[in-house]
Amino acid sequence: MRYNRVTPEIVERLRRIVGDGYVITSPGDLERYGIDEIEERYRRPPEVVVKPRTPEEIAAIMKLANEYRIPVTPRGAGTGLSGGAVPIHGGIVVSLERMNEILEIDVDNMMVTVEPGVVLADMMRAVEAKGLFYPVDVSTLESCHVGGNVAENAGGARAVKYGVTGHWVYGLEIVTPTGKIVRLGGKRIKDVTGYNLVQLVVGSEGTLGIVTKITFRLTIKPKCVLDLLVPFDTLDNAVAQVNKLFREEHGLAAIEFMDDLSIRAAERYCNTVLPHDDCEAHLLIQVDGMKEGEVWRAAERVYHAVVEGGAKEVFVADNRITREKLWRARRNIAEALKALNNYISVEDIVVPRSRIPEMARRLRELSRAHDIEVPLYGHIGDGNLHPTPVSGDRDEETWVRDLEAFLVDMFKAVRELGGNITAEHGIGFKRVKYLPLALDEVEIELMKAIKRAWDPNGILNPGKAVPLGP
Repeated sequence: MRYNRVTPEIVERLRRIVGDGYVITSPGDLERYGIDEIEERYRRPPEVVVKPRTPEEIAAIMKLANEYRIPVTPRGAGTGLSGGAVPIHGGIVVSLERMNEILEIDVDNMMVTVEPGVVLADMMRAVEAKGLFYPVDVSTLESCHVGGNVAENAGGARAVKYGVTGHWVYGLEIVTPTGKIVRLGGKRIKDVTGYNLVQLVVGSEGTLGIVTKITFRLTIKPKCVLDLLVPFDTLDNAVAQVNKLFREEHGLAAIEFMDDLSIRAAERYCNTVLPHDDCEAHLLIQVDGMKEGEVWRAAERVYHAVVEGGAKEVFVADNRITREKLWRARRNIAEALKALNNYISVEDIVVPRSRIPEMARRLRELSRAHDIEVPLYGHIGDGNLHPTPVSGDRDEETWVRDLEAFLVDMFKAVRELGGNITAEHGIGFKRVKYLPLALDEVEIELMKAIKRAWDPNGILNPGKAVPLGP
């Protein structure tokens, strides 16, 4: 598609919409808005950044962009891993950082309504102060914005028990690509009045609308939480435990997986040491509940199961400091690998849980075949793994070529095992070219039809989630 450039006249009109202090045009500042957590080679600076404060301002921006056919990229905290916030066609970046208020905590209905620029951890702490709980626990919770969580349908460690972001979104206010403000859903537990447009917007990566308000359902915070760190001598033994645990124990809140390469990187980055870091793999298992005795009994059953499965030992973290040490290491693996290597590619594959052992074996085979080191970690309890190829001593050109060959083979293996190429990070710009490996032609055409119906000029976050074209 062809788009027009941002002219001085358009910049002046944007200033009239949001105020002179909230329009950015200096090249140095624009560079900061041209990348998220994707690899540096994907950086594309916008032509202008605007920071609106209200839905009405966003609606005016979208109407202006449609009038001149200028691409618009919505942006939150820029913590995404698929290039979803990268303005690959230049144009206007709409930064939602000023829309950062917690508007209402409705204790009676157990709902919270927030603006998209609220930091996830801030919202979690605010509702917990009211005795409530928002359980979707993503690794970047201290920095990511809830609007981005909705755009990507973020998952996280506790998806095993509590589901992903979309399970907790009940209402949205959005600005459509043509500049209309619409409210979808609400504080209703059940509602089948028409198509479920709320869930269509969730996970659409900012291609169908700009979210301006979100209503999340809440629950009651568990009174007792235990974490168990379980090292295994072999990766095979570790991954084999997952299905066994789910058959024998209900209510597990999280089962995370870290191989030896991931653990050693996290230890160096976090300046910490985990028990038995010489083992090939560790499981990090969380058990929670409302009754302390029941949680301890469940943990004891997990203990016996994993010991029978070949665990080297079981370490129980039953206090905040110990638990935070374990989770800090797990949450910082991607950052650690990024800091310790010239180039990495954080991947996000998902397979049925029963195919996890086979997927782990295939990844090792592909790692050897392509001579690429692939640290492996992720949310193994829901089949979501993050293989992260690292460049070694390759230069950038060689790395890009070798990585491409590895990814194609990996994605084909994932599909053969009934899985798919992304579970929580999104298609974005990074994976859009691989969609034909993941979806059939009819699915892609249906997605294109939805995009055309909502965004006839194709200006909202173009090139993300669905291929451009007629």
